[in-house]
Amino acid sequence: NKKAFVELLFWKSPAIVCEMTKGYSSLQEGEGTTRSRVSPWTPQEEQELRELYWKYKEVEGGDIIAAILAHLPTPGRTRRQVVKQLVRM
Repeated sequence: NKKAFVELLFWKSPAIVCEMTKGYSSLQEGEGTTRSRVSPWTPQEEQELRELYWKYKEVEGGDIIAAILAHLPTPGRTRRQVVKQLVRM
């Protein structure tokens, strides 16, 4: 492909770069470019998160997010998801 150099100037993600360097269709289906969808926070989960935040925010020298994750009833939430949701709220 004579225009491949132009494509190299406009990378979109590491997965696409890998695909360009290793050959197209080198990624297996479901790998790289498609991200798994994160389930949205329900109003119930938001309320529980708010309560846990207010409970643990006064703890001196403790990691608030770690305490919230330990007591969050919904498994599978990551630290980043919790922080992002707290900032959004």
